[in-house]
Amino acid sequence: MRCIEAAQITDAVADLCQKANFSIGRDMVEAISCFLEKEESEVGREILRQILDNCRLAEKEKLAMCQDTGMAVLFLEIGQDVVITGGSLIDAVNEGVRQGYAEGYLRKSVVADPVFSRKNTGDNTPAVVYFDVVPGDRVKISFTPKGFGSENMSRIKMLKPADGVEGLKDFVLEVVKEAGPNPCPPIIVGIGVGGTMEKAALLSKKALLRPLNRKNVDSRYAQLEKELLESINRLGIGPQGLGGRTTALGVNIEYFPTHIAGLPVAVNICCHAMRHAEAII
Repeated sequence: MRCIEAAQITDAVADLCQKANFSIGRDMVEAISCFLEKEESEVGREILRQILDNCRLAEKEKLAMCQDTGMAVLFLEIGQDVVITGGSLIDAVNEGVRQGYAEGYLRKSVVADPVFSRKNTGDNTPAVVYFDVVPGDRVKISFTPKGFGSENMSRIKMLKPADGVEGLKDFVLEVVKEAGPNPCPPIIVGIGVGGTMEKAALLSKKALLRPLNRKNVDSRYAQLEKELLESINRLGIGPQGLGGRTTALGVNIEYFPTHIAGLPVAVNICCHAMRHAEAII
């Protein structure tokens, strides 16, 4: 059995809040650079160049690359041989978000009540936290600040099994077309398939965390990712919705077994500021 102090969790989360908001991954920079070379629209190329410049400046100056520093979403993989000591795990996570957003001068965007008072909590807590218990004696923390320009464009649909792969494709394209310029394209499209309604939604969020240069291990789903990306980029929405071939930088699909009577599909869209960072304790 290994003991991990709650304070260690707090420190790691605080660091991840800033690291993720100041810098997108190398996979994202490489993808934007690659699409820049292929983009036919001069306006589209200029937008992609500005995005790359913004990324470089944000990382260099340690500034938020987007003014919407998101709602803090964390996935924790907790080794079954780990014991958290010195405080509550969820309190430690929220304290890390509180410190990280304050120290990084990151915008606080969370309201305590979603319907009535909608008063800002003032520290971007509480975070949205998911826990998985896994073998081992380590804790892996994956953090992503999810902005709501793109989150608001996400959708879920309970397809019929008979809808099959073509129904899935049609739904994804429908969601992206409806979103148009609102999620600040170029976008990344996370797709969750299977399970139940809430499982599909969770898978779609997790799909966004997979690096764009790492395709699905199942060749059938990898091919579907490729086909959907090509179809999305033929829509002509383009960078910032001003036309062009670069509407999406990547499509990631995660799937789970489901009931014989169902085919849940969730589409979670993220803007080009697909920020995430990981730490292992």
